Amino acid sequence: MNKIKIKSSSDEELRKLPEEVIINLDPPFTDERGSIQPLVDLPMESAVMITSWKDTVRANHYHKTDWHFCTVIKGRIRYHWRDHGSIQVPDSVIIEEGQTFFTPPMVDHAMEFLEDTTFLTLGRNSRKQEVYEADVVRIKLI
Repeated sequence: MNKIKIKSSSDEELRKLPEEVIINLDPPFTDERGSIQPLVDLPMESAVMITSWKDTVRANHYHKTDWHFCTVIKGRIRYHWRDHGSIQVPDSVIIEEGQTFFTPPMVDHAMEFLEDTTFLTLGRNSRKQEVYEADVVRIKLI
């Protein structure tokens, strides 16, 4: 049986990560054909599209090394977060359609779906289930 190996985060990699939850994206490149919106310019291994139904919850976990940028394509999310190990009440913010938000490693987080929602998640680690499970720790944040 192969043991799953997840690469450690370097100090250099961690310095490049955003410090804010809501990401202010660079302006799109626009011409007569349309536009190209830059989302993330960091090495990553996964891109997944997630659909969630109104009044459901996802996450309630933290990642040891993984991080992810999420862009809401359709819907609204109440996002909750706090540093892992904190006993403080989590912060929360409502993420609207078209907004991008970021979760670094070692941050407890949960998502409440205020309406049927589709969002794109771009992540550091592979989203193969065995890799994901080796890095995620489930908790009860909300």
